[in-house]
Amino acid sequence: MEREPWVVGVSGASGTPYAAAVIRGLLGAGEAVDVVVSRAARLTILDETGISFRDAHWQEDLREWLESPLDRGKPEPFELDDVRYWTAGDFAAGPSSGSYPAKGMLVVPCSAAAVAGIAIGLSKDLLQRAANVTLKERRPLVLCVREAPLSGVTLRQLAELDGEGAVIIPASPGFYAGSASVQQLVDFVAGRVLDSVKVKHRLYRRWEGELGPK
Repeated sequence: MEREPWVVGVSGASGTPYAAAVIRGLLGAGEAVDVVVSRAARLTILDETGISFRDAHWQEDLREWLESPLDRGKPEPFELDDVRYWTAGDFAAGPSSGSYPAKGMLVVPCSAAAVAGIAIGLSKDLLQRAANVTLKERRPLVLCVREAPLSGVTLRQLAELDGEGAVIIPASPGFYAGSASVQQLVDFVAGRVLDSVKVKHRLYRRWEGELGPK
């Protein structure tokens, strides 16, 4: 059976815990995952978690990152057997080609700079190139935007990408799910990302509606 992964691109915006939660959710659902971490994202991971994400030691660094939720114990066990890591400067990587069998791509978090590069087809690194490939192949592309406030330029670019078929998900957690911790708010956003590509998960409690008066 041919391997068909989800490509997860991590840009340099603040919010790398969202990416970790999405990757954990995909692995928990038994999905194959390809990871692309931009150069700016490695600096953000270091700033937000204290973890130095190194290309040469990506497996141990990725495991440490995924095993470090914000304010609770270790998550459910996961395996990295079906995870591939591609360096941001590798334009010969699998996700750079439309013939590479990927299910789609999730950019989490997605910076305004990444939005711009994807919108104009800049392909300055593998993350942007893989996103452009996802669009041209008409595969699902989800951009979890973490930027505030949004400029008019970015809003117009997001509207253009929506017109191209991308799903735009602001990193806006919902509080109705009974979230009592920062990690639960992170998991809510990660869960909405996975919902948009129909990957089953148990990251948050779903709204079931309120019963009216008897």
